[in-house]
Amino acid sequence: MVQKVELDLKDNKVLSIETGKLAQQAKGSVIVRLGDTMLIATTVASETPRPGIDFFPLLVDFEEKLYAAGRIPGGFFKREGRPTENAILTARRIDRPIRPLFPKGFRNDVQIVITPLSVDNENMPDILAIIGASAALSISDIPFEGPIAAARVGKIDGKLVVDPTATQILESDMDLVIAGHKDAISMIEFSGKEIDEEEVKKAVALAHKRIKEVIKLQEELVKKVGKKKHTPKLYKPNEEIAKYITDKASAKIKSAMKITDKSKRMAEIDKLVDELKEKASDELKALIEKNPADIKNILNDIQKEAVRTMIVKEGKRVDGRGFDDIREIKCEVGLVPRVHGSALFSRGETQVLNIATLGSLGDGQKLDGLSLEETKRYMHHYNFPAFSVGEVRPIRGPGRREIGHGALAEKALLAVIPDEEQFPYTLRLVSEVLSSNGSTSMASTCSSTLALMDAGVKIKSPVAGISVGLIKEGDKEILLTDIQGLEDFMGDMDFKVTGTKDGITAIQVDCKVKGLSQDLIAKALEKTKTARMVILKKMADAIAAPRAELSQYAPRVTSMKIDQEKIGLVIGPGGKMIKRIIEETGAKIDIDDDGTVFITGEDGESADKARKMIEDLTYEAKPGDVFDGTVTRLMNFGAFVEYLPGKEGLVHISEIAPQRIARVEDALSVGDEVKVKVKEVDDRGRINLSIKAAL
Repeated sequence: MVQKVELDLKDNKVLSIETGKLAQQAKGSVIVRLGDTMLIATTVASETPRPGIDFFPLLVDFEEKLYAAGRIPGGFFKREGRPTENAILTARRIDRPIRPLFPKGFRNDVQIVITPLSVDNENMPDILAIIGASAALSISDIPFEGPIAAARVGKIDGKLVVDPTATQILESDMDLVIAGHKDAISMIEFSGKEIDEEEVKKAVALAHKRIKEVIKLQEELVKKVGKKKHTPKLYKPNEEIAKYITDKASAKIKSAMKITDKSKRMAEIDKLVDELKEKASDELKALIEKNPADIKNILNDIQKEAVRTMIVKEGKRVDGRGFDDIREIKCEVGLVPRVHGSALFSRGETQVLNIATLGSLGDGQKLDGLSLEETKRYMHHYNFPAFSVGEVRPIRGPGRREIGHGALAEKALLAVIPDEEQFPYTLRLVSEVLSSNGSTSMASTCSSTLALMDAGVKIKSPVAGISVGLIKEGDKEILLTDIQGLEDFMGDMDFKVTGTKDGITAIQVDCKVKGLSQDLIAKALEKTKTARMVILKKMADAIAAPRAELSQYAPRVTSMKIDQEKIGLVIGPGGKMIKRIIEETGAKIDIDDDGTVFITGEDGESADKARKMIEDLTYEAKPGDVFDGTVTRLMNFGAFVEYLPGKEGLVHISEIAPQRIARVEDALSVGDEVKVKVKEVDDRGRINLSIKAAL
C-alpha cells in the first residue's frame, strides 16, 4: 500500500516522502521529492552478523545517473563508471551522521543505496539523500536509532537563507550543511568566504530548526508503515579471552599508554599481543583462533579506558600536553627544486609535503556529473601512503578517505584563490602525507597555503586549520585542541575548522556520540579560532606573503580580448589557424565564448609572439596603414599580398611600381616580401593595397 507524507516548505516548495510503490524487496525503500528533484533511497541488511570482523560493515552508495539531468555520459562506453568525486563526498556525507546511531557491537552488513532519478538543478539532491537514507532505515526493521534529517543554509545578500537553490549557492557567501536528530547536531560541513564564528552559530541554529520539522515528517511516516525493529545479535568478546587479557595485560597497557612516542607505544602493544598469544593455554589458543577479532577489540577497550581516564580523572593527555596546547609546529618553503611551489608543514609527528603546480586554463578538470559545475581550475589532491603510519600496504588509487580529506583542504582555500580574471591559471595542489599522527587534512591546508605563497600566487589571505576533539563521560565534556591520532580514535569528536585571521573558510565535524549541543559547538569554534591565530603566526615566520614573482619554472599566462565575431578568424577553418599559431610559437591557446583569449607559454617570449599573431589576425586594417607582406598569388590585373597572417589584399597592376609595367610577372614573383600601404577599404570590406605608395 502506497503511503505518502508531505511538508510545506513555503515558496511553493513541498518536500514529500513516499513508500510502498518501488523496490519492495528492500528492507526499507522511499522516494523523496522536492520540486523536480526526486531520488529513491533503499536499505538492506544481512540477517546475521558477518563473522570474524571488528567493525560495523556499513556501505553507503550515492549512484549518480546522468539521465537524471537529461545527459548522456562522456567517454567511449557511454555509461556511468566509477563514482565521481561528488558522488563519493555525498556518500560520506550520508554515512557520517547515521553510523553512530546503530547499536554498539552490531556486525550485520547494512547497505544504503541512493539513486537520483531526476535532478532539476535547483533543488540539490545531497540533502534529500540524507533524509532518504534516514527514512528508509527508520521504516525498516533494521535497528537504527533515528530518524535524523539534514538542512542547508546559505548567506545571500547578507541574509541567512534556509534551503537555498543551487543557483543561489553559486552566489552565496557560505554553504552550510548539517545533519542531526531532534536534540543535537551529528555532522557539519561548511565552506565560506571568511565567515565570522557568530554567523556560523546562527546558521547552525537556523538549520537545526528545519531539521526538527523534517524529523517530525519521518516520524509521521514511521507511525503509518514502520516495521518493528528486530533485536540483533550484538558482538561481545569471549568472556574467557576477555578475563585472560584483562588480568594479564591491563596494567601493562595502561603503562604503555603513557609512552608519548607513537611508534614506540605501538611496538610495545604489538609485543604485548605476541606475549599474550604465546603464553595462552592450548584451550585459550583454540578460543583465540576461533574468535580472531577478540584480542584487538579487548585491547582497544582497555586502551580507550586508559586514555579517557587519564584525561577525565587525572587531567592529563597521553603526550603530557594541556587540553589547549598545540604540538610543536615547523614550517619550511621552497625545499623542492624545479617545481612551481613547495612547502613542508609539521605538527608533532604529523608531517605533510605540499607541491603547487600552475598550468593553463585548458589544464582544468572537466566534470561529468549532476552538479552545475562543468569544469574546475583549482584542485587539491591528498595522498596517504602506508609508510606514513609505519605499515605495509599495496598502493592503490585514492580511496573515499583520501577523496574526502582532499576535498576538505580544497574547500578550505577556495575563498582565497584569486579569480580567473586576476590570475588566469589552473592550480593543482598535491599533499603528500609523509608521517601521520592526527589531523593530516588540517596540516594539508596549512602546507597548501605555504606552497601557494612560495609559488608566487597572490592568495587573498593565508589559511590555517586545526582540529578539536571531545571526551564525553556522563555530564563531563572535555575539549582537546589539536588532537593526535590516539585521541581521535579513542575520543568522541573530530571538529575540524580552517580559516584566515578574519573568518572561517571550511568546517567538517564528525562525532561518534549521538550528537553535539549548540553550546558545545560554540565552545569548539572559539577554541579553533584561538589555535588558528597561533598557527597563522608560525606560518608567517616561514613566509609572510606571496613571493613577488611567479616561480621561474611556472608557465607565463597572458590574456587579451577580441571581438566575439573574430573568434572564427583565430581558430580558422578546421582549426587550421590556431594550430599554426601553436606550432610556430609553442604556446597554448584557450578561447572563451565571450572573446577572452588566454595564452600560455613556457616563457614570456613564446606568449608574446602568439599574442602578436592573434592581434594581427584580428586587426582591422585602415587606409594609411603600412605592412610588410608576402606575395601569395599573381593575376593578370595585379597581385594578392598577405599583409597579416591569414589576411590578403589586392595590389592592382597600376600600384606595383612608379612606372607603368606591362605584366605583373615582370615585377613580382610568388613569395616575394614587399612593403604595402592600405590605399582603400571598399564597402564590402575588401582591402586594396599599394606597393608604389609604400615606397
